[in-house]
Amino acid sequence: MTTDAMNALELDLQQINGDVVRMLSMVRESCELARRALIEQDVGAAQLCARADAEIDRIQAELELRILTVIAKRQPAAGDLRFLGASLQALAAIERAGDYAEHVAEVGARLAQQPRVMKYADFQRIFEVLAEMIETTAKAVAEGDGAAARRAHAMDNEIDDLYDQIQRQLLTSMLTDAGSIPAATELSAVARYLERLGDHMENVNEHLIFWLEGKRLVT
Repeated sequence: MTTDAMNALELDLQQINGDVVRMLSMVRESCELARRALIEQDVGAAQLCARADAEIDRIQAELELRILTVIAKRQPAAGDLRFLGASLQALAAIERAGDYAEHVAEVGARLAQQPRVMKYADFQRIFEVLAEMIETTAKAVAEGDGAAARRAHAMDNEIDDLYDQIQRQLLTSMLTDAGSIPAATELSAVARYLERLGDHMENVNEHLIFWLEGKRLVT
């Protein structure tokens, strides 16, 4: 590979890395909008979340095409090819995370005018963990930090525990108050959306660990 070709590849890799970080930042903002829609009953935040998700979808499509073009034109090897492959796989998981944030915001908007059937402390905590998880994932991408990717990956365990706790609380509410069933059913879906969002971020970090360490994470 000539020096010019190497420089062109390096520029492509830097731009792709930056765009992956940008997508993660946008999903982080979508999660905050979803939190506001649910916790603060902010219907406007739900509308903003829907618009943000459309932009995330657009960037994903463009970035996938760019990665495939770089692989075809530059013929990268070793670590560079691993980075591109991991980024390509991670994009789908990042996009799905954004979708789940939008789903949460939609439910939040529907529940905004209804009385609450439970305290939202555990939902709030899930949002806090997700924010830290996404920020740590962005650091792993931007800095090529395998330790950060492993830390972010491990954060999903707390989300899973909170999900189980919320589902138990909602089941108790439905058994003791039949009138709470419609809202509790919606909140059960929200908990599932957030749990799946965490799973997708976990998958992103598995791809990052493969890029940075050259091995699949054994769970």
